[in-house]
Amino acid sequence: MANVPLRSVGDRYVTQVTTERHALVVDEPRPDGDDLGPSPYELLLAALGACTSMTLRMYARRQGWPLTEVQIELTHEREHIRDCEDCDEEHRQLDRITRRIHLEGALSDEQRARLIEIAQRCPVHRTLMSAVQITDEVV
Repeated sequence: MANVPLRSVGDRYVTQVTTERHALVVDEPRPDGDDLGPSPYELLLAALGACTSMTLRMYARRQGWPLTEVQIELTHEREHIRDCEDCDEEHRQLDRITRRIHLEGALSDEQRARLIEIAQRCPVHRTLMSAVQITDEVV
């Protein structure tokens, strides 16, 4: 189980994040925030990209494949859903993450295809694609 305490700092949106061994600052970009750290969505993309890279490298290493480097570019955008007959919200949006995966190394076409399949199995990808339950407790 991961435990990540956060604490707001100052008048605007700066938030301190502390894990067991690391600390970082999260903020909103200017003009709304002070741009002192990545935004929450940048962290989300970073989590997905890092997990994908680690999963691919781990799989390739176990298989003995010559994967030398993984580069991942991620974008997040929201698309308004106009014709949604079954939507229970009036102005519903679809979140779309595009993940461009660059694989370096003397890999065969079959190995590259398999690694793209494996990318969809990284734990963060699976979490984002599942029905996540968030429970709020006021303390």
